[in-house]
Amino acid sequence: MIIIPAVDIKNGKCVRLFQGRLDSETVFSDDPAAMAKRWESEGAEIIHVIDLDGAFEKSPKNLNSIERIIDSVKAYIQVGGGIRTAKTAKMYLDLGVKRVIIGTEAIKNPAFVKDACKSFPAQIVVGIDARDGLVAIEGWTETTRIKAVDLARRFEDCGVAAINFTDINRDGMETGPNIAATRRIAEAVSIPVVASGGVSTIEDIKKLMPLEAVGVVGVIIGRALYSGSLSLKAAIEVSTNFLDKAK
Repeated sequence: MIIIPAVDIKNGKCVRLFQGRLDSETVFSDDPAAMAKRWESEGAEIIHVIDLDGAFEKSPKNLNSIERIIDSVKAYIQVGGGIRTAKTAKMYLDLGVKRVIIGTEAIKNPAFVKDACKSFPAQIVVGIDARDGLVAIEGWTETTRIKAVDLARRFEDCGVAAINFTDINRDGMETGPNIAATRRIAEAVSIPVVASGGVSTIEDIKKLMPLEAVGVVGVIIGRALYSGSLSLKAAIEVSTNFLDKAK
């Protein structure tokens, strides 16, 4: 299972939110690229970058910061937030981003996701963010009546590279991941799943490891890394040891 640190950008700064609420912002760094370099130096192979302003305003708003991250690290970068068109997806991929994450448009315009998968093979990730099992969109400000599992199934045979599944109620709260909901998503589809939301301790990582057997290939960690409750190096070591034992 790949351990993926998150770099969330708002107004050019590296921040974390509680449950995606804009009024709950904590600034951890004025230099997102420096944070990305730190995580790379501690062993990160993939860095999860979210343009929070873009997510709320429906188009990229922190492009300069993201470009600096791309220029600063060799790690694989995946970007989400405000990706609503093929033009935007292509722009990021042309800059050197390895994968782009499509969230809101997966609900509003699923044909866009399917077309993007054809145009950019193995480079499209669907972001499914759920509140009490129901998909939330528009920067998590609007909760739909669509179940997360049902949305995942819609993209089963489209060539989606992965599904990033976030339990919004756990996001930024450091209360532990929603193991049951993550398992349901992974068991419902053959698409690789990346877990997100609530991870705060090494024990949380250990609890997620058995989900590899049902297709959970990674976990995104945010606030816990920034607050110091979890060490990236330690998380990677636990994951590596689990893989070695599985072999």
